[in-house]
Amino acid sequence: MFRKFLKHYFEIPETKNTITCLGGGVGTAQILKGLRDLNLDITAIVSMADDGGSAGRLRRAFAVPPPGDLINCLAALSEEESVIRDLFLYRFEGKRYGKDTDLGGQKLGNLIFVALTHIYNGNANKALEELSKIISSTGRVLPATVGDVNIWAKTKEGKRIFGEKNIDFGKYNGSRTLTEVHLSPESPKAYKPSVEAIAASQVLIAGPGDLFSTVLPVLIVPQIKKAITTSTAKKLFIVNIANKPFETSGFSVSDYLKALEHNLGANIFDTILVNTNTNPKIPSKLSYSYVKYDKAKVEKYNFRVIEGDFVNEEFPLYHDPQKVAVAIKNL
Repeated sequence: MFRKFLKHYFEIPETKNTITCLGGGVGTAQILKGLRDLNLDITAIVSMADDGGSAGRLRRAFAVPPPGDLINCLAALSEEESVIRDLFLYRFEGKRYGKDTDLGGQKLGNLIFVALTHIYNGNANKALEELSKIISSTGRVLPATVGDVNIWAKTKEGKRIFGEKNIDFGKYNGSRTLTEVHLSPESPKAYKPSVEAIAASQVLIAGPGDLFSTVLPVLIVPQIKKAITTSTAKKLFIVNIANKPFETSGFSVSDYLKALEHNLGANIFDTILVNTNTNPKIPSKLSYSYVKYDKAKVEKYNFRVIEGDFVNEEFPLYHDPQKVAVAIKNL
């Protein structure tokens, strides 16, 4: 009661718990949708290695960072109740993998990002700040790295696959089982505010999302990895609901943990979140399958495991934002 009195009369700012999500793509956006309604100071840090789809086309055509994951996460954090949020996510009809300069298949929010970047003389971070204001974001969305960054992965046969698009869609011959992912250049410069956000956070969350082409490319950035490792925050890794063809086909929960350990040199997370509800039927045409929870193998890793029903029953490839938000709040 006394604190409320002080806050009202002396305008003491309300203390918020700080949380940082690392990854990008639809997976991170789903988590952000649940978190935005909680009283949190939220930051999302996303990979800048995307070279596929409409975002990759803009990256090549206009020499800008790939805006796709940035826009998705900003929209997920938006408090905007007008048509503006829908406008940002509106995609023009056409092929997402068409010619680099074609309008077809492009998302309007991505095009606005390109325009703002050029208005601010190539300053993509300033463009991102202005976008955040326009869409009324409840948190920050930051790039993991600065400069031009790409990725390459290695299969269990030792074959090297170059480019996010080729990794994501399995555009190579031989075994489709990936074991590791690398950055090019090997040690890109991390975006300083992203490193500072990690250091200031009370909770760090990685995943869900494409393990080798979205999540790990953020975690293996040397400065980011160091910041996570030295942080005293609670560190949560969210295991995917379902396995995507090519990237993690046939993976169990322990395979995700093994990949983290192999690529990061150690298990830098203390808690994992695992979905155990596999009742909703995944449409067979999608070629996805639920991640198997091999509990006995997982126990050997000595993680704190949060297990339960976290699936989005309307579209069971994804997590339900509200179910996950409740689990995170309990942390």
